[in-house]
Amino acid sequence: MSQNTFEQLHFKRREFACKCGCGFDAVDAELLGVLEQLRADLGNRAVSITSACRCDNHNRKVGGARNSVHKLGKAADIKVTGIAPAKVADYLERTYPGCYGIGRYHSFTHIDVRESPARWGQN
Repeated sequence: MSQNTFEQLHFKRREFACKCGCGFDAVDAELLGVLEQLRADLGNRAVSITSACRCDNHNRKVGGARNSVHKLGKAADIKVTGIAPAKVADYLERTYPGCYGIGRYHSFTHIDVRESPARWGQN
């Protein structure tokens, strides 16, 4: 995805970069579309990316799944300003029934654009 594509969105490539500093920052266009739609549908509230791209080393360090979709640039852990993670997950599940991976956590929501649907969570 080109930098020009990012300039038209509410996100910056650096928000998706691996937190270890290795430079891995691939971002799937479908994931960006989901995040932009989420932002628009929730009143243009800020969507913070807490974790997105992960290299193998960083993924192991944070205890990520061996086959984590984060390693493909197809996943993001997010927080939406003023909206509880459970409500964000509810929105995603209603909007994308039967597709994507949606994870519920106490302090964030996971969304990924995997090919087969998956749901898991704590809240």
